[in-house]
Amino acid sequence: MASIEEKTRALRDDLAERDGVLVAFSGGVDSSVVAALAHEALGEDAVACTAKSETLPEAELDDARRVADEIGIRHEIVEFSELDDPDFVANGDDRCYHCRTMRLGKMFEAAEELGISVVCDGTNASDADGGHRPGLQAVDELDAYSPLLVHDVTKEEVRAIADDRELTVADKPSMACLSSRIPTGLEVTEEKLSRVEKAENLLRQWGFSQFRVRDHDGLARIEVGEDELDVALDPDFAAAAREHLTDVGFDHVTLDLHGYRTGSVSPGDAADEDEAGANGDATRDEEAADEPLVEDVFAAEYPSAE
Repeated sequence: MASIEEKTRALRDDLAERDGVLVAFSGGVDSSVVAALAHEALGEDAVACTAKSETLPEAELDDARRVADEIGIRHEIVEFSELDDPDFVANGDDRCYHCRTMRLGKMFEAAEELGISVVCDGTNASDADGGHRPGLQAVDELDAYSPLLVHDVTKEEVRAIADDRELTVADKPSMACLSSRIPTGLEVTEEKLSRVEKAENLLRQWGFSQFRVRDHDGLARIEVGEDELDVALDPDFAAAAREHLTDVGFDHVTLDLHGYRTGSVSPGDAADEDEAGANGDATRDEEAADEPLVEDVFAAEYPSAE
């Protein structure tokens, strides 16, 4: 079996044979590794491209800009709206297919304008486990190139490559598009996406590392990582969450005692939580886990959503 170093070298040499590549870039660990290796192989002939839409949290777009700058790769941003597609809005179990088709379609349009013939995505070898993956169907149909998959680079190896290159996203938790917070069959609307984004911004400000706010038609179901449940069970957090999440538009606020789980509202979520789609596992790094999180979070007043 090839070592990580051998796989990395083969992948980089593969990309170096191209005249140029455009990387579908979310700023997650998978697309960041592809972008970093493409930049190493091709220099200015490698471009990272992020698709901005209502389902992409503004914080994630900012992070993509920052990571692209960290890598040193040219970064382009294209815009589109999934809400223009009634099949996406209907939120069936193939929602990720429609999202990925539109998103990658914009990447191919951008690549054509730049005179680039190859569009790469961040699908890795761990993604191809035969589960429910409508998003990967779009990758196949549009003929996007998945170098991590082709060279059998697993998610664990992706993180090792990122760590070796000192990328700050090496341990970044997963962060799927906002529509993954809305249960299958419930219509996706701009109002729902907006209140989910505001609610999750609050959890981020309050110090949580791995979390989701699921929108059940006005009922907020908060999920946090198992190691952070003790914080979420604190009465002060419960009061703050109830107050501020109703302020951003939710009618009711609940805490899921199972904790954070991928795919807990929709069959496609677990498969597609990375690269507009999923950003990796749900662990915190050891240093963060050693911090006195409860004291840090409750030392100050909870901020508002403003």
